[in-house]
Amino acid sequence: MTHTDRTDTTIMVYALHPAVWRLRPIMLLLGSMLLTACAVGPDYYAPPPVTTGDGWSQADTVTSAPTDLAHWWSTLGDPVLERLIDTALAANLDLRVAAARIDEARALRDRVAGEQLPVAGASASVNRRRQSENGPLPVGSMPGLEATQTIYDAGFDAAWEADLFGAKQRALEGAGARLQAAQADAQGARVRIVAEVARAWFTAAGARQELQTQQAMLKTLEHTLKLVRQRQALGDASAADVDAAYAQWAAAHATLPGIQARQRAAVLSLGVLLGAPPERELALLNTAATPLTLLALPVGERADVLRRRPDVLAAERRLAASTADIGVATAELFPKLSIGIGGGFQALATGDWFNSSSTRFSILPLISWRLFDGGRVRAEIRAREATGQQAALAYEQAVLTALGDAERALSDYHAGLDTLNRRQATLDATRRSHAHAKARYTAGDIALVELLAAERVLYEAETANAQARTTAAVQLVALYKALGGGWDAPATRSVTANQPEVQ
Repeated sequence: MTHTDRTDTTIMVYALHPAVWRLRPIMLLLGSMLLTACAVGPDYYAPPPVTTGDGWSQADTVTSAPTDLAHWWSTLGDPVLERLIDTALAANLDLRVAAARIDEARALRDRVAGEQLPVAGASASVNRRRQSENGPLPVGSMPGLEATQTIYDAGFDAAWEADLFGAKQRALEGAGARLQAAQADAQGARVRIVAEVARAWFTAAGARQELQTQQAMLKTLEHTLKLVRQRQALGDASAADVDAAYAQWAAAHATLPGIQARQRAAVLSLGVLLGAPPERELALLNTAATPLTLLALPVGERADVLRRRPDVLAAERRLAASTADIGVATAELFPKLSIGIGGGFQALATGDWFNSSSTRFSILPLISWRLFDGGRVRAEIRAREATGQQAALAYEQAVLTALGDAERALSDYHAGLDTLNRRQATLDATRRSHAHAKARYTAGDIALVELLAAERVLYEAETANAQARTTAAVQLVALYKALGGGWDAPATRSVTANQPEVQ
């Protein structure tokens, strides 16, 4: 087949004799159905698997398959977190918008599918009219023909355009691929909402623990300031010592509003994520989180990320839709065949309305071919091809972004675990030091001021440990998100499948 620019040329075939038009519709339909097997434009084949290198850049990465990525939050054993995520999945407005977009894409696909079927309609009318006796038709001089008539008409009309060169087939392929992309986008929104809820909850719970530790340290600093002032009154401490003690207390006191604001902001964001007013979860300001055991997470192979990430799957489906659009545009270069059929009963009297002699029937096969259009069709094809190239590049970018997100999140989490382990070691040593100081104070070897100084160091270590634990927990959430955790990714479907099943 060659592609040429054409003007519109119409060939109309009428079959008037009953013996002829009884057979020709069947012949035309059969011929058209045979021709529909020809679909112009490129056939879609999913991109070849992307080279993922020799593995993760993090040398000590655990590559065994992660367990239950779809509901990873349930493995953390935090009932508050499970309640929050379950509520968000049921009521979050972004997820409801994504579901509405799926409904829209499904309706558009069904509309395209319906265009492959004939269009049929029925009608009935009663037309009372009077013709001019002096008009071009000499009604007055024709015996038996009255100028005033009532015409009774009832019948049906049907029309069907044969898909000679696969335009409708390609359009259906594109609509189906866009529906699958919308479904993948909805799963991506689910992954994002789950991660945001977990991040907000861990931030709020960590801020609460940090606030409690800071308040305890503030009490110690208040006690220290009181003792230093007493010593100054006795002449054992200078004004500089009092100022130094006060400065420490003031610095600790100044941190409280920031911690409280951070905790409150996280709790307020939870309310919105749950599809409710922001103040809905304010009771969580006084709720402690279940302690988490943070360990190295098995992440599987790098290629597994591409099979799970909804954004990669959506980009691949948009590439398939863009490829189908090229076929839709290319089909405009070739002839079109449409068949119209009409029939019914028409009479001048109600008694003759449905007699056999009142029947009417017509069939109109119509072939149209665009021979010249100033290059508009070819320009549209080039535009569709350029859009397809953009979709291919967007797919490659989605793959690289997915790998980059996973590598970065994995590196951050490993660094967070390392920091947490070091903070924990510091805290353990500080606790032992505080225990020695307490024992020496009980034995009378040191003064109360020295014991309070040891307590302040202990609280500082506890604050740093709480901050490191919160950071590691948030980094764990980011890693689950980067791996595509948070939705039931089909284990058997990959981005190299030609036609992923539409649910």
